[in-house]
Amino acid sequence: MKFPHFPYTINQEYQKPVAYFSMEFAIDQALKIYSGGLGFLAGSHMRSAYELNQNMVGIGMLWKYGYYDQTRKPHNEMDVLFQEKIYNFLEDTGVEVEVEINRNPVKIKAFYLRPEVFNSAPLLLLSTEHPRNDYLAHTITHRLYDDNLATRIAQYIVLGIGGMKVLEALGHHVDIYHFNEAHALPAAFYLYEKLQNLGAVKERVVFTTHTPEQAGNEVNQIGLLHRMGFFNDLPMEVVKKLDGYSQDTFNHTLAALRISKKANAVSQKHGEVSRAMWAEYDKVCEIDAITNAQNKKYWMDPILEKALANGDDEQLIQRKKDLKRQLFDIVADQTGKLFDPNALTLVWARRFAGYKRADLITKNYERFHELLKNKDCPIQIIWAGKPYPMDYDSVNIFNSLIKLSKSYDRCAVLTGYELGLSKSLKTGSDIWLNNPRIPQEASGTSGMTAAMNGAVNLSTNDGWIIEFGRNGENAFVTEEVAKDLPPHEQDVIDRENLLNALENEILPTYYGDPGRWLQIMKRSMQDVTPAFGSNRMADEYYRKLYDYQEVLI
Repeated sequence: MKFPHFPYTINQEYQKPVAYFSMEFAIDQALKIYSGGLGFLAGSHMRSAYELNQNMVGIGMLWKYGYYDQTRKPHNEMDVLFQEKIYNFLEDTGVEVEVEINRNPVKIKAFYLRPEVFNSAPLLLLSTEHPRNDYLAHTITHRLYDDNLATRIAQYIVLGIGGMKVLEALGHHVDIYHFNEAHALPAAFYLYEKLQNLGAVKERVVFTTHTPEQAGNEVNQIGLLHRMGFFNDLPMEVVKKLDGYSQDTFNHTLAALRISKKANAVSQKHGEVSRAMWAEYDKVCEIDAITNAQNKKYWMDPILEKALANGDDEQLIQRKKDLKRQLFDIVADQTGKLFDPNALTLVWARRFAGYKRADLITKNYERFHELLKNKDCPIQIIWAGKPYPMDYDSVNIFNSLIKLSKSYDRCAVLTGYELGLSKSLKTGSDIWLNNPRIPQEASGTSGMTAAMNGAVNLSTNDGWIIEFGRNGENAFVTEEVAKDLPPHEQDVIDRENLLNALENEILPTYYGDPGRWLQIMKRSMQDVTPAFGSNRMADEYYRKLYDYQEVLI
């Protein structure tokens, strides 16, 4: 087979051949190889690379059981199902390569997603489901973000070194290797073994960091990584010399920053945070900021888009109501509750994590109760999201919200938060609630696609919102809380600010001044594109990272 197959002529502005490595890609609902925001970002990037005719291929993993299927137990609490996935639209390239993991040979097969299937850049997906591998080797590509450390390290080796070998076997020349997070870092050590020069490696590697806190960056014992083959059998003294290590621990993000010609954070604020966070370390590359974005062609409802462009307010209002009804069919199917398309509908939906505070507005129970019982200005609230299965705190929050929702007719918690449900929630919501604890949200892109579909953001001032939100004009943004306060005090202030915005601004405007509400909604839709459409982002990656030139010593 010919690889890569580009169903277009490469744009002159984007001729440099790039390989984009990512553990997850959210390309389409049918291809369940993603968990959350990292995958949503990568999927939009691949779609925009296709639309802009860029010379880019994606390198990912073919997860046999995906991330997991989110289901329910008999009393509606969350349950986890690992179900085999079979995709007839992927092509077996016939390419097989071998990597060493824990001193054992592991065979890797490469499958191909043609661009025309889902309108994305060409994508290669790696699998260890090979008849010559034992069962333990098979499990490497079973589950995204496996909870076993050794398995995760093996996944990094397959993605990085396996991906490099597959590209070589296919005869595909690459100038720039882009690591979306540090998972593919073994590819850099493989490249060093080939080139034997750190400067030559740095000319070819760029890196995107997503984590705004030191504690969130993965650190492992360097000896364990070496034994498992993470460094492609480079001598330990060479590894430590390359990355400036003298201790026994290995910080994956720091190593990526030291081995790349340039890196980027995923919002302007995250750029400031990242530069400050790594400032004390030497040999760190420049960290620029390329704000995350999402693909408008995939995410934005075309009827809403047309109505906005034509200034057809009547069609815009009617289409929004129709989309709410479609969402409420899902609510009724999952929960047995019938929601009202005329009522203000608030949605909190994203990956469940402690700092994202899914249950924040419920913590003042008296005010929350009064909000839900208000008959004059009714509000409906929907939660959705997939906690990491072993993050028991987040799973408990999910289940506590299910329990809470049983007491209110206008509350619902939905399962199965993947691309399909995400789209329905964004097109069907009036308010998109985003309340991370500042400054822990690097970007947070879900509000972008919500805004594209007429949902107005209600948010703390973090991540991309800082660049977008103008309180009362295109969003509702609460005042920043002092970051030196203890976390529980920050939570209290943020919670009260959000409830104040709902009670004093949002509900009175939605019900009492529908003309102003429509103007806020329209302004939000107009402002979110093109600034936060991923075609802008994909263009910036070429200009700021891939084509970046630096005098390297």
